[in-house]
Amino acid sequence: MKLKRFLLRYYPPGIILEYEQGGNLKTKSIDLLDLKPETDIDAVVDEIARKEPLITASKTDQVRKLLGRLQEKLAIKDDHHFYLFKVLRAHILPLTNVAFNKSGSSFITGSYDRTCKVWDTASGEELHTLEGHRNVVYAIAYNNPYGDKIATGSFDKTCKLWSFESGKCYHTFRGHTAEIVCLSFNPPSTMIATGSMDTTAKLWDIQTGQEVASLNGHSAEIISLSFNSTGSQLITGSFDHTVMVWDVSSGKRIHTLIGHKAEISSAQFNYDCSLIATGSMDKTCKIWETNHGTCIGTLRGHEDEVLDVSFDMTGQYLLTASADGTARCYNANTHTLVSKFEGHEGEISKITFNPQGTTVLTASSDKTARLWDPESGECKQILEGHTDEIFSCAFNYEGNTIITGSKDNTCRIWR
Repeated sequence: MKLKRFLLRYYPPGIILEYEQGGNLKTKSIDLLDLKPETDIDAVVDEIARKEPLITASKTDQVRKLLGRLQEKLAIKDDHHFYLFKVLRAHILPLTNVAFNKSGSSFITGSYDRTCKVWDTASGEELHTLEGHRNVVYAIAYNNPYGDKIATGSFDKTCKLWSFESGKCYHTFRGHTAEIVCLSFNPPSTMIATGSMDTTAKLWDIQTGQEVASLNGHSAEIISLSFNSTGSQLITGSFDHTVMVWDVSSGKRIHTLIGHKAEISSAQFNYDCSLIATGSMDKTCKIWETNHGTCIGTLRGHEDEVLDVSFDMTGQYLLTASADGTARCYNANTHTLVSKFEGHEGEISKITFNPQGTTVLTASSDKTARLWDPESGECKQILEGHTDEIFSCAFNYEGNTIITGSKDNTCRIWR
C-alpha cells in the first residue's frame, strides 16, 4: 500500500488521507474535533501515528505542519467587519443559486436565463458563460476541493459536466424524466448525484458520463441530497416526508428515516457522519443516528416551516432557519437551545456557519443577510442593499468573503 498524498478537506475538524491500494484511490478521515490553539501538537501527532498505520515516520512532519496551520487559524480572533466589495448584475433573469470554489477565488451563479456563469471573485470579471441547457439552471456545484469541474442541473431534466478552465461541456447526463433540483459531487470527485422531481436520485460516472445507479424508493419529489465525507453513503430528502440513506457502491437503500409529518426541506450529515439533521415543513428539525437510522432528538420551537439546517464543521452545533423569520443554534449532542437569532422581517431560507464556527450567516426574504454570534444570538452586522429577497449566501473557505444571491438579478461580494 502506498500513501499518495494528504488532503485537508475540512477545517478545523480533521484531515483526510488519500492513498492508493491495489491501484484504487481510497480516502480515510482522522478526527481533530478537540484541536485547540493551546493543544500540544506533538502529542496529537504521536496519537495519530499510534492509531493510524498509514502515517509512517516519514509522513509525521507533513501532519505536524497541517496541524500547525489549523491551529493558527483557530487562534485568529473573529471580529471581521464586511463591506460591500462588488455588485454583479449577473443575469438577465433571476438567479437560482450561487456557489464558491474551495478557496473562494471564483464562484458560479445559476439562473432562470438557462445559463450558469463563472466569475473571478477578486475582479468581479465574468470568466465563462456555460450555455446549452434548455430551461432554468437550478442546481450548481464545483467539485471541491479540486475546483476543476462544474456540474449544473436543470429543469430541462439533464445535468451537465463542465471544465472550469475552458468552459467546455464534457458530458450531458440524460435519464431523469422531470426537473433536476439538487446535485452533488462525491468527495473523491469520481461521481455526481442528482435529485429530481421524478422521485429518483441518480449516480453518474464523471469519466464515462454513464449512469451508475438509479435510487428508487421515494414516492414524491427529491429536493435535497448530500454525500457523507468519504462518499460511501448518500442521503436524499423528499416531499414524501422521509429521508433515505443509500449505500453508494451497491445503490441499495440502507435506512428510511420516518417521523416527520410534512415535506423535508433540508438534510445534512455532521462532519464524522455519525448524525443526520433533517428540517421539515412540520416546523421541527430531527437528529438521527446514522448507523441505525433512529431518531434521537426532535428540536421544536419554530412557529413555521424549518427551511434549512446546518451543522458547524465540528458537528457540535446545529443551526435551523425558519419561515417564522427566526433562526436557532442548538447543541447537537445535548439538543439544548444555545441561542436564538431574532431581527429578520421575513422568512430565513438559508443559514450557515463560517468555517471557523464563530459566525452564523442568514439570508432572508426581507432583502438582508445578517451575521450573528452563535453563543449570544447577538446580530453582529446587517448586509443591506439588495432590492429583493436573498435566497442564497455562502462563505469562502477562509471565511473572509461572503457572496449573496438575490431575486433582484444581482449577487454581491462582501469582504
